Amino acid sequence: MTSTYQRLEDDLEEKGEIMVKLAGGEELELHTHNVEFEEEPYIRIDADDQVHWVDASKIAHYWIHEEL
Repeated sequence: MTSTYQRLEDDLEEKGEIMVKLAGGEELELHTHNVEFEEEPYIRIDADDQVHWVDASKIAHYWIHEEL
């Protein structure tokens, strides 16, 4: 079974942008240029005004932005 961490890494590489919703309700936007996949399960997100460290196992769900 593929981990959330691995699916996120693969999908972000393929699509370039992903939205995630954390278990606490916070939503974050991930882009290939501002995300580093550290040692599993940790993801570093360099947002405009702060850096977020996210445990991929705490992501409730994610979705992919796509132009229609």
